[in-house]
Amino acid sequence: MEVPASMPSPEPPAPDRGPTPARLPLDAMFSPITEQLRYLLKKADDFQSYLLYSRDRVQKEQLAKAMPTFLKMCEPYFLYLEAAARSMPPIYGALQELVRKGLLEISQQLTLRLEQLVLMYASFGFVDLEETDPLSISCFFCGRFSISPSHEVSIFRYCTPAAYTASRFPRYLYKKMRWNLETTPEPSNRGQDPHVDYYFLCYRDTWEDTGQNPANSCPQIQKLWSIGRWVPLGPAEDDLYSWILCPQPPGDYQQLLTIGFEEPSHMLATDLL
Repeated sequence: MEVPASMPSPEPPAPDRGPTPARLPLDAMFSPITEQLRYLLKKADDFQSYLLYSRDRVQKEQLAKAMPTFLKMCEPYFLYLEAAARSMPPIYGALQELVRKGLLEISQQLTLRLEQLVLMYASFGFVDLEETDPLSISCFFCGRFSISPSHEVSIFRYCTPAAYTASRFPRYLYKKMRWNLETTPEPSNRGQDPHVDYYFLCYRDTWEDTGQNPANSCPQIQKLWSIGRWVPLGPAEDDLYSWILCPQPPGDYQQLLTIGFEEPSHMLATDLL
């Protein structure tokens, strides 16, 4: 049977390119991750509900004491998210960036929820945010990843901007995130000890007219964000927890990257580092 002239000839079938990649494997991979996120967010909601609606002050005080335990409970989840998304070698394949972004967005969501919860408890006077108090919750751990076999980065988030040092030097400088870069010597360098460098996401209060004295005027204050490195001014201190001991060691700020007047997201800040 001939094909009418008014109708185009049928085109040959397209070559078989194989099955279209299904989204199901990606959804299946994220399912246990999102289930764990829902569980931790539900626990955070429970903490908040008890705080807002319970009339039993003793119960509230017990929950405040349980807050560090809850933050500790979240640490393995943060470890998985950040390590899977950022550690070297990276995930290979077409879905690499999609998976990375999904994991980091989950990490950021939980980080901001925990920060909100701690701030709420602090506003009721049940937790302390003063960094020089070893029992305070001034910051919390939110992940670790490796950038080489001998270098690991640990991430910490400050619940509220904190003065860079207890002595408030450098002036008008406040920190929001901290990264501990932990260097482990190669096996061939047995005489060397592990070393830690500290990096910060900070903002500096700036004034439109830099010639004005902020103590004697009320100019508009802007927050200039940057990433910098802790420069010790006293003896070298390798103790990872020297930050929370009182008195706080003195240090200067070596600015490495100027970001601008908008605070970067938790995820972007670590990308920039």
